[in-house]
Amino acid sequence: MNKNIYELLGLVVALSFILALKGLSAPKTARRGNLIGAAGATLATVVVFFAPLGEGKSHHNTILILAAIAIGVLVGVPAARKIQMTQMPQLVALFNGVGGGAAALVATAEYLNLGTGASTAEVVATVFTVIVGCTSFSGSVITFLKLQELMTTRPVVFPGGRFVIAATLAGVLGTGGWTISSGANTPLLVMGGLALLFGVLFVLPVGGADVPIVISLLNAFTGLTVAASGYVLQSTLLIVAGTLVGASGTILTRKMAEAMGRSLFGTLFGAFTAKPQVATGEQEARSVKSGSPDDVAILLNYAQRVVIVPGFGLAVAQAQHTVRELADMLAAKGIDVAYGIHPVAGRMPGHMNVLLAEANVPYEQLVEMDEVNPTFPQTDVVLVVGANDVVNPAAKTTPGCPIYGMPILDVSEAGNVIFLKRSMRPGFAGIENELLYDAKTTLLFGDAKDSLTKVVNALKAL
Repeated sequence: MNKNIYELLGLVVALSFILALKGLSAPKTARRGNLIGAAGATLATVVVFFAPLGEGKSHHNTILILAAIAIGVLVGVPAARKIQMTQMPQLVALFNGVGGGAAALVATAEYLNLGTGASTAEVVATVFTVIVGCTSFSGSVITFLKLQELMTTRPVVFPGGRFVIAATLAGVLGTGGWTISSGANTPLLVMGGLALLFGVLFVLPVGGADVPIVISLLNAFTGLTVAASGYVLQSTLLIVAGTLVGASGTILTRKMAEAMGRSLFGTLFGAFTAKPQVATGEQEARSVKSGSPDDVAILLNYAQRVVIVPGFGLAVAQAQHTVRELADMLAAKGIDVAYGIHPVAGRMPGHMNVLLAEANVPYEQLVEMDEVNPTFPQTDVVLVVGANDVVNPAAKTTPGCPIYGMPILDVSEAGNVIFLKRSMRPGFAGIENELLYDAKTTLLFGDAKDSLTKVVNALKAL
């Protein structure tokens, strides 16, 4: 392939990635943005096979590369198609980790291939790629285990944990400096092992409620590793793609931290200084006001404005189509209906937006937290479907709790609050929600989809 054509196609790929990010910034254009990004990634993969090489050079291991791509397709496509919406955050975390690990492996292989012929700049880029890539890989595995609840979602801390993390980081940096100064292979491999350990220790102290922030941060790490490996491989495409992912991931991490109302450092290491919380089972049992689907239907039928707050429980029950049917019925009765969307509702950024888009909920009805909060005093009924932490007043009233300082949806200011819950089990953060015991709160227990279906039927009978 002519070099000019190759560079032109590279520009097309870079432009497609930029347009994809722009499209993903809004629910209405997200699907198109995703398709543009996928097309750009496909083009980037194809043109590599036709990249112009220097004199005397040729492409090697093409069959092995194609076989690896085929295996990836056979694993990735079924996984992406069959994955449930509730497990999407885990899939994102896992894929992100694989990307970081792959960049670290490629950089290591290239370093071993170059041997003593590697320049200082190439060695520095390799060291950076291996450190950050290995950290991203092992850290993403821990986030996957937490989200999948294969391990505790609570922060994991142990005596002297801060010093162990600091010592491991010092070991990583020390072996990194040793690799740069010596150019030897052994310190690079030791550094990679320590970076893997650091990734585990880095994520363990993070509680389940803060995992979405860590996923975003590790995504930024992966982008940086890809950009650095692009320098090692002298690939402009990798540099551009990695820089875009790193920059967008960094911005998203910052916004996520702001949405949680805390510093990034506090999110990552706050568990070491947090005060112990009273176990839920040790608290005094209190009564709550439960209702029937008929009671809920009556409240909704005579309301003028209703705000639906979706949460992870909505995704678990796959009730997005039923909640859309309920909203359409209310709108047909002349009732003003909106969906209050918290930035971290569910278990990853945009989780609720994607879930509701699947049910073709009008984008105009999706209202972000900053816009919907001022309207709650004029709202007759708030229907909370499977959410807990994002409406928990403890974020404002209980210093030291895992979500303290996090901006929440102020549903307590509405006239009536209806919670659809399976049980009185706390949310992902593991703390009680005092709003459940408020006199204005009615609880409708059961599977969200089943409960909403009964409410819809009761509403039809009115």
